[in-house]
Amino acid sequence: MAELINKVSLTRAPVLYQHGAEHRRQRGATARFFAPRVVTSGYRALMVRTTDQLVAQFEAKGSARLDDLGLDMAVTIAAEIVGLTDSDPAGMAKRLGALVDGMPSGGSRVRMLLAFARGQVRALNFLWRDVKPAIRSRRRQRRDDVISHLLNEGYGDRDILTECLTYGAAGMITTREFITMAGWHLLERDDLRARFLGGDEPARIAILEEILRLEPVVGMLYRTIPGDAAPPRIMIDVRGANGDPAVFGSCPHAIDLDRAVSAKGAGAGLAFGDGEHRCPGAQVALQESAIFLDHLLRVPGLRLVRKPDIGWNPLIAGYVLRDARLTCEKPPR
Repeated sequence: MAELINKVSLTRAPVLYQHGAEHRRQRGATARFFAPRVVTSGYRALMVRTTDQLVAQFEAKGSARLDDLGLDMAVTIAAEIVGLTDSDPAGMAKRLGALVDGMPSGGSRVRMLLAFARGQVRALNFLWRDVKPAIRSRRRQRRDDVISHLLNEGYGDRDILTECLTYGAAGMITTREFITMAGWHLLERDDLRARFLGGDEPARIAILEEILRLEPVVGMLYRTIPGDAAPPRIMIDVRGANGDPAVFGSCPHAIDLDRAVSAKGAGAGLAFGDGEHRCPGAQVALQESAIFLDHLLRVPGLRLVRKPDIGWNPLIAGYVLRDARLTCEKPPR
C-alpha cells in the first residue's frame, strides 16, 4: 500500500516505503538499531528478562495463550528499539493488535469505509496513549532509539506516528504470528523439539529459519520496476519462491533440518524480503523467538491443549493464529 502514501498529507514517507538514495540514507542511519552485533549486545538482556517474566507468569497461572505470550514478547522488544517505552506495554499490545486485526480486507464499500473509520480511531488512540508520551519524553532528553533519531531528523508528530505504525505492524504483529506458528510446529513434533532444545543458539535459529521458509508470515511482496513514467507493479509469491527445488532441493514443501541450500544466506528464503527493502528487524525477530521458545519449551509438563484457530490476512497473504492454548504443571506452593 506504499502507493497510497503520496495521497496522504505527510512531510515524509515512512522509511520502509521510500526508494533510492533517501531510502538508503535512512536505512543506513537506523542500521545501528538492528545490526546483529547491536541486537546481541544491546537487547539480549531485555529479551532474556522479558522471557523470564512471561514464562514465570505462565507457570504460576498454569495456562496461557501462546499467541498472547508471543505478542507480549514482540511488543516489549520492538517498543524498546523504536522508543515506545512511556506507556503501558500490555495496553499498547492490545491497541496495536486491535489496529492491525481491524485493517480493511475487502467486502462492500460500506464495510470498507466503516473499517477505515474504525482504524482511524484506533490509530488516534495509539497516537495519544503511546506515541505522544514517547515523543514528549524524547523532546526533553534524547535516547538511543528510532523516535529520538526521527526527532533529530526534524520529523513531526504525524510522521513519527506513521513510522511507529509501520514498525509496530512489521516488528510486533508479524513476530507474534511467527512465534505462534513456530511454537506450534515444535510442540507437535518431538523430533523438531529435541533438535531445537539440543542445539546452540545458531542451530536453533537455523531451525526457525527453516520453519519460516515453509511458513512465511508475509506471503506476497509488491515491488515496482523503476525507470518508467508509470512503473509497473509486480507481485512476488513468497511461498512459491520458498518452494523452488532449484534453490532448496528435493521435497521443498517439508521441514528438513539438514537441507542443503544452493543460495548463500537463503535459509528463510524470501520470508524477510530481499534487496534494499529486506526486513531490517530480521535478526531481532529470529533471536527473540529463539530465546523465548527455548525457555518456554523447557517448562515442566508443557502441553498444547488447543490448536490455534487459523485466519487469513489478504492484505499480506499471511496467516492469523489465535487462541493457541497452553498448560503446564503449576509449581507447588
